[in-house]
Amino acid sequence: MKPVDFLLIIHPALAIIFVFPLIGIVSYYSWQTRQRRLTILGNNKSKIPPIVGSEHVKIGRWLSSIVVTVTLFGLAYPIGENIIKNQMWSSNFLQFIFLILMFVLTAVSLYLLHVARQKHWRGIFATLTGMGIVVLGCQDGVFRRTNEWYISHYYYGITAALLMIFSLAIIEDIYQDKSHRWRNVHIILNCFALLLFMGQGITGTRDLLEIGKYKLGG
Repeated sequence: MKPVDFLLIIHPALAIIFVFPLIGIVSYYSWQTRQRRLTILGNNKSKIPPIVGSEHVKIGRWLSSIVVTVTLFGLAYPIGENIIKNQMWSSNFLQFIFLILMFVLTAVSLYLLHVARQKHWRGIFATLTGMGIVVLGCQDGVFRRTNEWYISHYYYGITAALLMIFSLAIIEDIYQDKSHRWRNVHIILNCFALLLFMGQGITGTRDLLEIGKYKLGG
């Protein structure tokens, strides 16, 4: 493998090492949390310890943040390759600076979203993080497979990242809303996100095979 090939596999490697194990853990804790809640609502004593709820929230935060981080790594490789190929620092210096700033500001916005507690700040940083992901995803060099968007690794990934950003933004609302509206929204959207993650495993493997064949001239 050439050194540049190692940069190509950082994105899938991070997904395999961190994202997918955390998905399993978060899914398990979410199921346990729901079962405990339903048992208590039925005026029965649950054998599931109360700590599952807080663990679900804590690891869910990690998962959401890591998904967005891995998405940024996935976008960084093709964008960086396009920058180097076109020597953008000399041919289009303003765009070069813009892209660097977009990566930095998106990462900073994600961190601030992770630590924010007030509703308006969560909304602001979630919007900025989501905008950063979308703008970076629209840059030249990013393989989108728009003609087959329904089986596109890019569109699955961007959608999943946006759902994770939304999940981070509404965590506080879930526990403050007595009507459970936000809780139900969270459950529905994250069940959809789980399907997207499954699709990511399939489409990501396919795209790596296609990129490998392309580099080999096949």
